[in-house]
Amino acid sequence: MNIDIGMETSDRKAIADGLCKLLADTYTLYLKTHYFHWNVTGPMFQTLHLMFETQYTELALAVDLIAERIRALGHTAPGSYSAYAQLSSIPETTEVPKATEMIQLLVEAQEAVCRTARSIYPLVAKASDEPTADLLTQRLQLHEKTAWMLRSLLDN
Repeated sequence: MNIDIGMETSDRKAIADGLCKLLADTYTLYLKTHYFHWNVTGPMFQTLHLMFETQYTELALAVDLIAERIRALGHTAPGSYSAYAQLSSIPETTEVPKATEMIQLLVEAQEAVCRTARSIYPLVAKASDEPTADLLTQRLQLHEKTAWMLRSLLDN
């Protein structure tokens, strides 16, 4: 069925492509955060274990919002590990790092999600796509705040 929501087909496609990258970054961050939640040890265990749980729970909800926006634009949301590996800008962590390195890796991943979200704004502005702009603004606000909170744990 033809989609007629006041946006050009090519604009919807470009935005959906950008959102697919955001979805991949968000899902990769979710996996990394959940992995660290399971495996964190040391004197900051309780604090980090609970913090990581809060973060991955929020990310699990976020991937749904992003995927649904891709679908509303008329495109298919990626949903496989191989697709996410190709699309994500966040490197996979396969070893279990020390707690402080976990924090640093999560700061870097949060910042990567911010960069990916920001890269979509020019496409969104061109198409006057306010719903996607709103989604990006909400995601940026959360990821910037989370990165700040994680960074503050690394201050001496």
